Amino acid sequence: MIVESRLNPKTAVLNQICNAGDPWMAEVKKGQIFRILDLEGNQAVDTLFYSATNPEERYSAVDTIVCQRQLYLTSGSVLYSSEGNPMLTIVADTCGRHDTLGGACSAESNTTRYAVEKRSMHSCRDSFMHALNNCGCAVHRHMSKRDITANINFFMNVPVTRDGGLSFADGISGAGKYVEMRAEMDVIVLISNCPQLNNPCNAYNPTPVQLLVWDAV
Repeated sequence: MIVESRLNPKTAVLNQICNAGDPWMAEVKKGQIFRILDLEGNQAVDTLFYSATNPEERYSAVDTIVCQRQLYLTSGSVLYSSEGNPMLTIVADTCGRHDTLGGACSAESNTTRYAVEKRSMHSCRDSFMHALNNCGCAVHRHMSKRDITANINFFMNVPVTRDGGLSFADGISGAGKYVEMRAEMDVIVLISNCPQLNNPCNAYNPTPVQLLVWDAV
């Protein structure tokens, strides 16, 4: 469902660019509003959320899908944790649908889906690991690859086929479209701005995204 935001980027307390293929990690406090803006269109933004006080509690694709009986996320969707607690609520969305099933690309999936020579290509799993290994934050010091679980693919178009399979299709986003979430607890946001070049999720051309945070009103 398309819902536009009334927030002004000039009043954001955080306003950063995440380049194509790069990771990004930050804390969003309870009540703050977090926006992901697709600057050039058709970019896929692989995203994980963790409780800032206990990273063992993290976004759960299963709980989120089951609680809402919906495979796709949009305005009004609540993102649930592995403990069944609300983590974030989507309060504005100008894209209209976001994927919960496609997962993050990795060296292994690039090899299996495309070709052996694709194994060395940069992937979202690499970006997640890079962020976890270099953030320097005490609360994340013991986080590792075991903490990389099923993620959300904001702006990504992954239709489910009639026989229950998945297909990676052209994106449905466009330049300037965004998704905006209110944090229901203090959360750590971990993003891989997807570098994928082998399927049309990024229109074969990964591009930057803008990340903004507003204080609670």
